[in-house]
Amino acid sequence: MTPTRTRLDEHRWHWQHGPIDLILGANGEPAALRAAYHACWERFGSVLQDLVGELNALRQPVRAAAFLQDCPLQGPVARRMWRACHPHRARFITPMAAVAGSVADELIAAFARDGIERAFINNGGDIALHLSEGQRYRVGVFADLAQYAGTRFARDPALDAHLTLDASQPIRGIATSGWRGRSFSLGIADSVTVLARDAASADAAATMIANAVDLDHAGIVRRPASSLKDESDLGDLLVTVDVSPLPLPLIDFALARGVDVARRLREQGLIEGAALFLQGQVRVTGIDDIGALPTTRASLTTEVPCSKYAAC
Repeated sequence: MTPTRTRLDEHRWHWQHGPIDLILGANGEPAALRAAYHACWERFGSVLQDLVGELNALRQPVRAAAFLQDCPLQGPVARRMWRACHPHRARFITPMAAVAGSVADELIAAFARDGIERAFINNGGDIALHLSEGQRYRVGVFADLAQYAGTRFARDPALDAHLTLDASQPIRGIATSGWRGRSFSLGIADSVTVLARDAASADAAATMIANAVDLDHAGIVRRPASSLKDESDLGDLLVTVDVSPLPLPLIDFALARGVDVARRLREQGLIEGAALFLQGQVRVTGIDDIGALPTTRASLTTEVPCSKYAAC
């Protein structure tokens, strides 16, 4: 496999290497941008190989009694994954829960230099940001992207909500998890989007909060992860594959369980905010403080502002 890159427009690129699929972009002085993109591309080419070399260890649960100094991993991305998952070690979690966010964090570091105003790396919806003083990003939010599946837009679809993040805030990472996403979930949340100080922390926390949005019901279909994907880090744990329409009291109950976890993580300083979505119902913690617009549909996907959706 050879890394590939395609320029999308003046400010955005699409880079891909095996399962790593990025949209990234930046604004700044031309010389600084060239240097940052060069450094980022050089690092991008080695990230996948580094992770594959430690894949067996990355698929192992973080031990409940582990200390930070006990990290068994060697590479910087692998260690970042493990550290992001370590606070959640009392429940089942493997470092793979933070892989996308950790890769984004590793690569965004190339843009932390003089002359770069702002930059983003969107790794399949898990997003790392760089913001210099006075800069901001508006993150567009869609609910229920399934309605757009296979559609070529004749015009920009309307945003369901947005978050405006500026450099004065501590948020530099955004991640989304849920049973409708590309990764497996133990819970029934259509989606949970988390804001945190880095993308790895957001990624791990989104996984745990989404897992907590759950209940027992005959209309929830689960399958062993191993039956759906070979060598899944979740092994034979049951993951959600379908959720039938639920009565409102059960939706409220499941969301309340997730909100309890989100609030606890916020109190511990692990996240800055979260939005939880299930069958048209929304619960938020912390996000109201940074100017989220209300959303009304079930699933949520965040898109880093590119030229298509940005409000500079």
